[in-house]
This record gives sequence, C-alpha cells and structure tokens, in this order.
Amino acid sequence: MLFAIGLFISFLSYFFNWQADQSMMGNVMDRSEQANNWLNKFGAYISHALIYKGFGIAVISFPAMLFITGIYLFLNLKLFKLRSLWFWGSYIVLWLSLTLGFFAASNPIMGGVVGYEINDFLQDYVGKLGVILVLVFMLIIYLVSRLNITPDALSKSFSNHKQNVKDEVSEMKFERKTNSEETKIKEEIEVATSGDLEPTELKHQDNDVQLENSFSEKSSKEKPVAKEKIVIKSEDEDDVEMEVETVEDEEESDQLSKKLVEDFGEFDPTLELANYQFPSIELLKDYNSGRGITIDQKELEQNKNKIVDTLKNYKIEIAQIKATVGPTVTLYEIVPEAGIRISKIKNLEDDIALSLSALGIRIIAPIPGKGTIGIEVPNQNPSIVPMRSVVASNKFQNAEMELPIAMGKTISNETFTVDLAKMPHLLMAGATGQGKSVGLNVILTSLLYQKHPAEVKFVLVDPKKVELTLFNKIERHYLAKLPDTEEAIITDNTKVINTLNSLCIEMDNRYDLLKDAMVRNIKEYNVKFKARKLNPENGHKFLPYIVLVVDEFADLIMTAGKEVETPIARLAQLARAIGIHLIIATQRPSVNVITGMIKANFPARMAFRVTSKIDSRTILDAGGADQLIGRGDMLFTQGNDLIRLQCAFVDTPEVEKITDFIGSQKAYADAHLLPEYSGEESGIGVDNDIEDRDKLFRDAAEVIITAQQGSASLLQRKLKLGYNRAGRIIDQLEAAGIVGPFEGSKARQVLVPDFIALEELLKNEQNL
Repeated sequence: MLFAIGLFISFLSYFFNWQADQSMMGNVMDRSEQANNWLNKFGAYISHALIYKGFGIAVISFPAMLFITGIYLFLNLKLFKLRSLWFWGSYIVLWLSLTLGFFAASNPIMGGVVGYEINDFLQDYVGKLGVILVLVFMLIIYLVSRLNITPDALSKSFSNHKQNVKDEVSEMKFERKTNSEETKIKEEIEVATSGDLEPTELKHQDNDVQLENSFSEKSSKEKPVAKEKIVIKSEDEDDVEMEVETVEDEEESDQLSKKLVEDFGEFDPTLELANYQFPSIELLKDYNSGRGITIDQKELEQNKNKIVDTLKNYKIEIAQIKATVGPTVTLYEIVPEAGIRISKIKNLEDDIALSLSALGIRIIAPIPGKGTIGIEVPNQNPSIVPMRSVVASNKFQNAEMELPIAMGKTISNETFTVDLAKMPHLLMAGATGQGKSVGLNVILTSLLYQKHPAEVKFVLVDPKKVELTLFNKIERHYLAKLPDTEEAIITDNTKVINTLNSLCIEMDNRYDLLKDAMVRNIKEYNVKFKARKLNPENGHKFLPYIVLVVDEFADLIMTAGKEVETPIARLAQLARAIGIHLIIATQRPSVNVITGMIKANFPARMAFRVTSKIDSRTILDAGGADQLIGRGDMLFTQGNDLIRLQCAFVDTPEVEKITDFIGSQKAYADAHLLPEYSGEESGIGVDNDIEDRDKLFRDAAEVIITAQQGSASLLQRKLKLGYNRAGRIIDQLEAAGIVGPFEGSKARQVLVPDFIALEELLKNEQNL
C-alpha cells in the first residue's frame, strides 16, 4: 500500500517535471545529480520506465490496483478475485495506451513508447481506420464482459425509467383526484349540517373515497375499513352522533403501499442480521486438488472390447458404442443392430458383470429420451466429489431456486442442483456406511451457503445423538425449537411427537395467514409482505422456510408408531404450500416403516446402496439401488426418471468449521420458536369416579395384574371387548393408579404387583 502511494506521487510529479529530468536518465547512479521529481531519482527513473518507455499516462491506474491489492491482503477480504482485478486493469491500461498512441508523436508521455510503437505497427497493416475499429471492438469486450452493459440491459434500464415516470404521473393524478373528492365531501357535510336535514339524509356520492384521517400509514393494506364519527348539530334537535364507514379500494391500497416502499424501502427480513457473512468456500476442502476426473484410456478400451465380445457371444451385434466418464461410474451407450430385442440385452446383466469383473453393473434399457441402451460400469479408480467443487460451480451459485441443494455430480460430470421447495419432500434410504448421513450434511451445508438465517430454519431430529450435534453451534441462527426447550436438536424420541404436532399447528396458522392475504403459497405471501401490502398489526409477518430433518425414521416408528406417522403424513400432504419441507432418512426401507401413506406424499426419493432388491423397490419402486457400489453412489428420482449421482463429500471437520464460522457471528436472541404444544397423554382428564367405571373394571384389573402387561389389545382378547371400550378401561385403570402412562408402542407398566395389593387399593378408594 505504501509502495502504491510512492508510485502515485512519482507519477504525479513526473507529469510536471519529466522534461527537466530527461537529461539525467543516463546518470541515475551519480550521487551528485539530483532530480526534480518529488521522490528524486527513484521517482524520476521508475516514472520514466513505466510512462515514457512504457504505457504512457494510462499507468496511473497501477498505483490504484496495487493499493486495492494491499487492502485485500491486509484485511483478508473475499469480496472479489485479485486475478480479475489485475486482468481487467491491465486490459484497460493497454487499451488506453493504444488509444493515446495516436497523439504520442506530439507528446511522448501520452501513450508511451509501447502505445506509439504498437499503434504505428498496426497502422502499417490495417490503416488508421482499422486501428480505430480494433479499439472500438476492445472497448465493447470490456463493457460487455466486465461491466455487463449490453443492449438488453440498456433497454431494460430505459423501460424501468419509463415505468417510473408513468408511476409518478399516476400518483400525481391520484392525489389531485383524492383532494378534489375530499373537498366535495366536506362541502356536502357543511351543507347538510347547516339546514334542518335528518341525519339519515346524509349521503356520499362515492363510498370508496378515503375520509380525512380515516387511517394512518400503518393501517392494513388489503381493503381496510376506516370508521369516523361525525357529530351533526342543529338548533331544533339534540346532537346526533353517526358512524360513517369507508372501504379503501384496491387501487388506493396499492398507492399507499407504493408510498410506504418509497419512504422506507421494501421490508428486508435480513436487516436484524444485516452484517451476517455467509461461510467462505475456503472452509471446504478440495480432495482432488483441482485435478478433476482422470480418464484412463486403456481401461475404457478394455471395457468396450469386453462388452462387445460378450454381446457377440450371444449373437448380439453392436452398431455403435460410446463412453461417458463420470466420477465413479462410466456410462457405455450402445446402439444394437436392427432386430435385436432389448430384453435380450437386459437379461445379460450378470454375464456382462462377470466379463468385466466389476461390482454394480447396471443396464438402462432404453435410456429415456435417447435411442440407446446404457451400461453403467464402475471405474477402477473412482474420484471423490468434494463439496467445495459443487458449491463453487456456476450452476449452484447462480441457481434461481428457493431452496437450492447441490447434491453431487452426474455420470456426465455435471453438477446436479435441485430445489427442495419443488420436491417438495425427500425420502432417503441406504444401508449403514453407504453415505446417508453425509448426504444429509450435504443438504444442510448447501442451504447454509445460499440462505440467510432469516430465510430458512431447521428442525433437526437425531435419534443417534451424534450425527447432527455439530449444528448446535448455529442454534440461534438457523434452528427452530419448542418454547421452554433446552436443546434445539431433538435426540429424545418422546419429544418428537410434540415437535411434529407443533409443526402441524404452525402449518394451520400459516394457512390462515395465506387465506387472509389472499395468496396461494409462501413465495407470493413473502413478496406481498416485503412490498408492505400486509399489516403486521393484523398478525402478518415474514415467513421463513422450515426444513424438518429426521435422521433415523425407523427408530421413531418402532418407539412411537402411529403417533409419529399421523403428523408426518399430515405435514407431507399439506405443508408444501406454506414452506415446511420434510427430509426423512432411514437405514432399511421396509414397508412397515415407509408406509403407503408416506410414500404417496414423498415423490422425491434418494437411494444409496441397499442390501436387497425388495428394499430397492420399496424406496424407488424400481430395482437398481442394490447394484450401487456404495460410498456415496446413489439413485435419485422426483417421480419420473432415475438419475445416478455421486453424492458430494463433506467431512465432519468441514461442517465443524462452517458451524464455528456462523456461530461466531452475531445471532438472534434465541432459536426460532415453534407454537407451543402440550400433548394430551392418555388417561389425563379421566375422572377417577368409582360409579362411572366400567362393569368389567375389576375383571380387567385382574387380567392386567395376572399378565403384568398393560395394553388395550390384551383386554380385547381376554375379555372379548371392542377397541374403544378396552381403551376407556385402560384410561380408568391409569386414573386408578393400576397401570402407568402411555409409552408409545410399548405396553404400559403395571403398578400393582398382585391381587392382595389390588384389594387394598380398591378398599382405600371405597373408604375415601
């Protein structure tokens, strides 16, 4: 930075003293010689070298670039790329030098030796007009590539300016119209109050006119009703008080909201954490060190020959074959000769796998949208797909999505980005160690890199208690929890039920807000709220997206059963429009865990390697997941075609760095609070009235004590009762203290050990 300041002083002085210092350029080392430059001989020499013998006065931008570089390194800024700064800075120096080279003959420091000589050289071949055309072309490249000044951008800017002028004119017309109508109403009221008119004879010509002081700028924007009391006085009658209602029409509402936006700007939900910084890409590790995918030509040729030879053995001729190399899998596309049945090739899956000595051969017959048959063969040396590479990709950085997720790379080595809001819920499955937990971390990391804490909240359920605990550090930034709860990440299965039911309440509340705002989804609602068309005094607020993540769903079903399945199914059916999205993961996708009700509402499925074809069909409704090679190899579908991906890899230390970076910044006072929900446990509210007890209460108590197992199904079998009656008796037994409270799918604990204790308990009740 100091060197940049020195250069600037030297250049500035050179413009005034360059002629006087010309004579001493050959005697720079002579101490007796002194230069007129403000930095003496150093300033004179370096200025002479860069301006006179270099690029002319255009080099004045070099000190600026040096100074910015110093600030960049000193403050460790990541707002722009140094390479881009120096490339375009040097580009514009060269352009100015060539342009000013036209005048360098009369004034040598205009374009310098470089500008003059190159200009003179080009004129010898293309003439002066040709050089001008080249310079204009170079300027266009700079304007389009660097400043993004294109014909489209200019036309849009002109259109926006034109629209702003129209809006201002319409507002002026509206104000004149309103003022004239208000004056007219005042005149009518004065006339009415000056005579002996009855109060009922007071009329308005236009009910849609806004009365003076009827509502303030804070009033609701959607057709608010304003009331004003008018007292009409006359000599012959008592004072009469009358209430006048006026309804603001849609046009006035729009005008008022526009005025608020002009005065205060659009509502910014990120304002509370305005200085929040998104995590840097430097926090992620590049496992391939920028090498990308290496293609082994020898391996490709060998596999091609083996596939062709194997098919020839079964008299299947190939017209064409080509290969597409991916991170872990290579896709060989073949076009069979006319007359070959596709099913015949499909049945040779095991034979091709045997000839290639490879695990995880998968045949796609045919490839959707192409007239070819695909054979996916695992690479001998698979490549890791670092999270850093997919986050840094243009496809993810420029994704116009509500909740963008960079899952990994396809077989064609393209970054695969998908919108969680469009899914709208995701079902994940995979055997232990196949990459399921990493996949969850990839989803959460993607959202942390794209969405501000005000825009998305996570509800994390982690029965394993170790997978998602890293995200505790960002509790007050990104997590949501129930009121009066210490930990935001739910590790106790009994607390999951309350959280899910709380989300159902949140869902119902949000639908009420959408109905009141007359919009269909959360995106339209938030746009309307930002435009200040919805009044916070009426309960309206900015709605962040809520993402529920359940790491091991099978464990919840085993412990809580229907109490979990019911709210999950309800959220899956209805919550998509109001911005609540579910991500459910399980190790074994059996039919008793992933029921038909859940599958019907989870069109997006993600399958890592599973152990059997049955599991593959359960999760994907198709085979293939059992033939994956593991370690992040997966199949993804949104209800149509299956896409094979290599999931990105983000390690625990990387996630820890990201959460530490976010957690160290200013946060909200608390995590996002969900609506309060108090679960109604079975038996609560049942009156322990002896007279109201069931006739079979005593028999049921004896059955329970004999079996030492408290369940309604036991009473159904032993006493031949219906389910409802058995449930009521169980509630009465709990109220009497014979069985314990409800514990999910487990049988209730029996609190009375034998018949003697039962007799004593019942006698004590009689005495009371």
